[in-house]
Amino acid sequence: MVSTAVPQKMTHLTKLGNGITLIVTENPVADLVAARLFFPKAGSRWESPAQSGLFHLLAAVITKGTEKYTAVEIAEQVESIGASLGASASNDYMALSLKTVTKDFQTILDLAAEILRNPTFPADEVELERKITLQNIRSQLEQPFNVAYKQLRENMYPQHPYGMSILGTDETVKDLTPADLKAAHYQHFRPDNLVISLSGRINLEQAEAMIDRALGSWENPSEPLPMPSVPVLPPTGGMWLHEQDSQQAIVILGYLTGTIADADFFALKLISTYLGNGLSSRLFVELREKQGLAYDVSAFFPTRLSQSQFVTYIGTAPKNTAIALKGLQKEVQRLVDAPLSEAELQVAKNKLLGQYALGKQTNSQLAQIFGWYESIGLGVNFDNEFKNHIERITPAEVHAAARHNFKNPYISVVGSQDALSLLEDIELS
Repeated sequence: MVSTAVPQKMTHLTKLGNGITLIVTENPVADLVAARLFFPKAGSRWESPAQSGLFHLLAAVITKGTEKYTAVEIAEQVESIGASLGASASNDYMALSLKTVTKDFQTILDLAAEILRNPTFPADEVELERKITLQNIRSQLEQPFNVAYKQLRENMYPQHPYGMSILGTDETVKDLTPADLKAAHYQHFRPDNLVISLSGRINLEQAEAMIDRALGSWENPSEPLPMPSVPVLPPTGGMWLHEQDSQQAIVILGYLTGTIADADFFALKLISTYLGNGLSSRLFVELREKQGLAYDVSAFFPTRLSQSQFVTYIGTAPKNTAIALKGLQKEVQRLVDAPLSEAELQVAKNKLLGQYALGKQTNSQLAQIFGWYESIGLGVNFDNEFKNHIERITPAEVHAAARHNFKNPYISVVGSQDALSLLEDIELS
């Protein structure tokens, strides 16, 4: 067994005998331990279109019964020691989250092991969570931003798992069965597909002993995990309109980008911060403060394993729909036409790195970030590399990233008939 230490951090990474990857961040300030148990080869990237929403439903039900305990007994055990335990699914992984005082960590870890290894997916619990999921899906269809983003996502990612909501669709969720959940669990829940990230008053030796007690006897199936079929998509662009009566129009302007391994990744993170992060961002100042166009305006660039997306959006009065879209286009085009000044770029760097540091204050945040980096193949050292990369980026590199990525725009608009009629003469570029 080989152990490595991350420079300048009390964070250690090791591989256990049955293939589990263990990360331990020693943070003795508070008498707590937080854990994130990641299954990297799970999540919506691993779903077929016909089973969209599978891992969301699995996450919702996996804590609702095992071979030893009912849902009520699991809840009672967690609450009796004041701990927290929950599961979640995303595009690129599924995870179990734990937090408790240090002396009770083995207890909650043993319970988590039982949940991971022996869930029963009771039919009544599956049906209850299915109904809740269907209600959430239908509720989202009443919210203009969610409708606009759904329209963007589906057209940006055709025949791609990122094109579907993590919740699934009304049709696919209705067809999911307990047998489907059991099959997905059997295939994806295995030691060689598990990254355990711990943070708190615990050291590597203690963590290894606890994990060995809880999960050391867990063996891998003989068959390997199949690889998902995820297409590489060309940026085609386009505009899509959806009529929905609302007091505001939602305008989204987005671009298909590369993966986390793409050379433009760090520059796009900075552009996202510059354009849409906070009350001092370019979009907020120009479109809301100066022009009064926006109820809400922002930008985001999610970190994803496959091709990501750079998205700007604005919520505006129906009469301002065309002006708002032109405003988004103008601010993006400004980045294509000329580089940011050194001063503008430095402000974006300071804001991004400051917010990044604030996102690593709690044990839960530390467990999440190191486990997430390891799960998507960046490694725990990426925490240091991120800061170094951001600090080194030049205006020329940001300009090149904008010119390379901000082509073939995807435009999605949701609003009243009058709002949509204002877009007849809008050009895509």
